[in-house]
Amino acid sequence: MYHIVKRGETLAVIAANYRRPLGHILSSNPWITNPAIIYPGQRIFISGLSDPASIPYSISVSLSGKKLTLSRSGSVVKTYPVGIGKMLTQTPVGEFVIVNREPNPGGPYGVMWLSLSKLGYGIHGTNNPASIGKSVSKGCIRMHNQDVLELARQVPNGTKVIIRP
Repeated sequence: MYHIVKRGETLAVIAANYRRPLGHILSSNPWITNPAIIYPGQRIFISGLSDPASIPYSISVSLSGKKLTLSRSGSVVKTYPVGIGKMLTQTPVGEFVIVNREPNPGGPYGVMWLSLSKLGYGIHGTNNPASIGKSVSKGCIRMHNQDVLELARQVPNGTKVIIRP
């Protein structure tokens, strides 16, 4: 897949967001001769992830509605209730992709962690089901454990995730 460089991004930040070593990003993009010089609008190839356009699934999160909607080829498959970030640690708005996953990550993350292409953020289960439907997280999207497992079984890495206010 390709990442389009946004204003203020560095190659190191892009590598971290996609959980790829900087050397891996550089070897996948041999036309980048100076890693300190990238520009907004530039396409950076991220190897190992499918192009989101080739994946029939997409995820849309409504922060105001505290809902995650899974779609396949533009048709809604299912809508799930979610917990989101609190005022001081808000869930980021924007377009991301799922870059990797970790079953049973431990701690408060429930039974599954789906990393987003923004370092430190993901869609995950919870060990506190009463938090679903509330603004209480540190910015992640919380789901009931059975819901995040159902979602993870359907969507591959590379799936587009759009988070809206």
